[in-house]
Amino acid sequence: MEQEKDNFWLIIAGVIALTVVLVFMLKSREMESAGFSSGYAETKAEVDKQIAKQHGK
Repeated sequence: MEQEKDNFWLIIAGVIALTVVLVFMLKSREMESAGFSSGYAETKAEVDKQIAKQHGK
């Protein structure tokens, strides 16, 4: 009985670890496919342009 209990918690820990890894993998793919890095660069350029315009007045 004690061995079964130990195996149960090992299986639970394995499932949790696998879930965390899969979530991070899917999130990284989502950011790549959404073009997050290029969108961020464009947004930053727009913000910088608006800041420069405000400071120029």
